[in-house]
Amino acid sequence: MPGGRLTQQERQQIATGLADGLAYAEIARRLDRPTSTITREVMRNGGPAGYRADLAHRATERRAHRRKPAAPRGPRALTEDHGRDAEAVREYEETLTTVFIASGTPKMMARVMACLTLTDSGSLTAADLAQRLEVSPASISKAVTFLEGQGLVRREREEGRRERYVVDDDIWHQSMIASARSTAQVAETSRQGVGIMGPGTPAATRLENISRYLDFISEAITRAAEQAREILHTKSTATPDDTAESGPAHG
Repeated sequence: MPGGRLTQQERQQIATGLADGLAYAEIARRLDRPTSTITREVMRNGGPAGYRADLAHRATERRAHRRKPAAPRGPRALTEDHGRDAEAVREYEETLTTVFIASGTPKMMARVMACLTLTDSGSLTAADLAQRLEVSPASISKAVTFLEGQGLVRREREEGRRERYVVDDDIWHQSMIASARSTAQVAETSRQGVGIMGPGTPAATRLENISRYLDFISEAITRAAEQAREILHTKSTATPDDTAESGPAHG
């Protein structure tokens, strides 16, 4: 596969592919690039609906001018003895972070979430995170507080005063349940507005329709989350050696 930065012509082909409704994997195949490269390129430059080749190219050039020569990375390059390609791991971490940001997670919180998710232990200390992400402990503390409030991270107390931040198999379930509850609260508040705005008026009808729709969505999310919960606890039958021998999957 070709390496290096995307050219302006490649970016135009990405824009054309998006306009034609092609999946990232298909665009990547046509350009002979990794799917993760296309995903990251699109998500950091407006998303599928807002991607513009010329703007993306200029933004990349501006970032390149601002970027200082990178120092050799230490802790972030660790592959945890599974024979992983450190550069591929870093690239995937950036892609995952970008997708988290596109879904509404603030940037630093997305970086912490991606970093924790990609550790085999599923946990790191504040010092670990600060070193791997090359940010201040205060930034880590703020990010963890936000993620903890969303039910995406939990704290474990170690000996002394040190804390370890953990993502486990159940965090996504708890996040979905929290989302369903939040949606149900909006539905209930919308329903309360019907009487205030006057039953039968356009505003009241709108609120009533919103409440019915969101009630349905909330119930559906809760039901689906409970039915699928066991999937989060399914262990892979493949060993790291099996994965390495079979090679990476290409979309």
